[in-house]
Amino acid sequence: MDNIWYESLKKPLFTPPSEIFLPAWIFLYLLIFAAILVYIFSRSDKNKTPGYVFFGLQLFFNLIWSPVFFGMKNIGWSLVIISLLIVFSAFTIYKFYKISKISAALLVPYFIWSCFAAYLNFGIFYLNRI
Repeated sequence: MDNIWYESLKKPLFTPPSEIFLPAWIFLYLLIFAAILVYIFSRSDKNKTPGYVFFGLQLFFNLIWSPVFFGMKNIGWSLVIISLLIVFSAFTIYKFYKISKISAALLVPYFIWSCFAAYLNFGIFYLNRI
């Protein structure tokens, strides 16, 4: 992560200290991992494939957000990516809920944090536009 570039940016109100992000993401990734495990091992006669597809899509957008934001320093595209992440996370929660309410509930903190991260991304985009 390019701390010098990130620290130089104007940030929106309620931006947490940088030290918060790593422990928050570790916790959230543990929840995401638990959610997919519960989903995989849930017994159901329903088709699980849509849940896997949406889970894969949200995970893809999750994984490319940091390289686009921090690596490419492209705040605008990262905002598009995090918006797609939120959409596919919502679809994932919906599909997981049909199979396992527990797996869906495990993803709710991630969804909320992603919405907060989108607020931060938008705020940085808005405050640092040239």
